[in-house]
Amino acid sequence: MFYLAEILPFLRRIRKLPFTRDQLFLIIAAVNEFFMGLDTYSAHVLNGTIRWNEWIPIVFGISAGILLLIAGMLAKRNRGLANVLATIVFVASIVVGFLGSYFHISRGAILPYGPILERLRISFLIWAPPAMAPLAFVMVGVLGISAAWIEDPVGTGKLQITSRKSIQMPFSKTQAYFWMVCFGILVTLVSAALDHARTGYLNPWLWLPFITPIFAATVSLLMGLKEKLEYGDVLIFFIAMVMMGLVGVIGFFLHLNENLTISNWQVLERYLRGAPFLAPLLYANMAAMGLIVLLDPREYGAVK
Repeated sequence: MFYLAEILPFLRRIRKLPFTRDQLFLIIAAVNEFFMGLDTYSAHVLNGTIRWNEWIPIVFGISAGILLLIAGMLAKRNRGLANVLATIVFVASIVVGFLGSYFHISRGAILPYGPILERLRISFLIWAPPAMAPLAFVMVGVLGISAAWIEDPVGTGKLQITSRKSIQMPFSKTQAYFWMVCFGILVTLVSAALDHARTGYLNPWLWLPFITPIFAATVSLLMGLKEKLEYGDVLIFFIAMVMMGLVGVIGFFLHLNENLTISNWQVLERYLRGAPFLAPLLYANMAAMGLIVLLDPREYGAVK
């Protein structure tokens, strides 16, 4: 169980998981793509009408999730073909993410005319469409591309493209995963901070999802900078991820409670226009990714 077993010794009794670390990341990537498509639909439908460019992440996210699951099933027989299919999907995800950020910024985060200092203000970023939110597609795309290709030998950063061709990366895959977790946490932090800024942070609970990811992102960044991790490093990272998970669960129930009426009636309109009850689960999502990084990086019985 690699690093995670050092923190949770009982995991050593498990000789082999049903999925490898990379396979778990690919599963999470597929699930994330699918739910990002659904979440984008729930966000864009608030306008009453969905523009043509707003359909892009909706259709792509749902389609990408399905295609990645197909690639996963195909990998058992033809790993190379599955990798190519998955890589195409993940590259497209990166493009969709950057396009989404551009469209969000152009719709209000930056005014098209006027002096530069007047065109960009914090208030514009707070009330405009969330410019950082589409970057989740970018994060999942980069994560998926990294997970699709086998690192052999483990820890060297040498990715096997085919049986004869490989690419040497300047750092190991584990280090890259830590930095991806850091990036994902930062995207989640900025998005949540801008959303919560609309309330003026009057509710003290809102400081919890602000402070916790700063700590978690810092720890993730430092973990990626170290080639060899000590027990203390892993323990602090584990604690940071557990904190992220708890913040996500707490936020989910707080958002859910915020959307209930005085009589505890569930009204669909309040869920669409009120506090986004799925958004806090991004914290739990990043926590899960962080804990997966601590698993054994070896690929057992991989078909190259």
